Amino acid sequence: MKTALITGANKGIGHEVARQLAAKGFHVFVGARNAKAGRKATEEIAKKCHARSATALEAGGKATFLEIDVADNDSVTKAVRDFSKNEKHLDVLVNNAGIVADGDEAILEVSDDLLRQTWETNTLGALRVTRAFAPLLRKGKTPRVINVSSGSGQLTGGADGWAPAYSIQKVR
Repeated sequence: MKTALITGANKGIGHEVARQLAAKGFHVFVGARNAKAGRKATEEIAKKCHARSATALEAGGKATFLEIDVADNDSVTKAVRDFSKNEKHLDVLVNNAGIVADGDEAILEVSDDLLRQTWETNTLGALRVTRAFAPLLRKGKTPRVINVSSGSGQLTGGADGWAPAYSIQKVR
């Protein structure tokens, strides 16, 4: 069975990606730092996957919650250990987790701490998770890493000053 880990999968784009991959027969790991929200999202994905069609059931699609805070090295290390208890390889890693912090309104007023927090999650988080899961990705037949970006990261015609710390981190 193909496996996928989606970070920040308890809501929004990550949740939808996880739902669609589970419906296609993947064993989806719903990555989230908030255990309550992550477990709830995992239950929703599993129910939708099984309720939508017999095809998803026949394909063996399923969802498993994986607690992971991409901004915390210890959390990422623990997530790799927890993942490895269930699976021996990873086929798809979707680095989706990201934050827009309160107070991210004007670049000349954004604090260094807010910039660091945003950088730690949105940029270093994706690299941290990719590095940590690389050995499991190498065991997959055709591994893929997908980094979710944002129109806010455009170098021209972007967010017009909206959340500058976030926008800086989303340039890819």
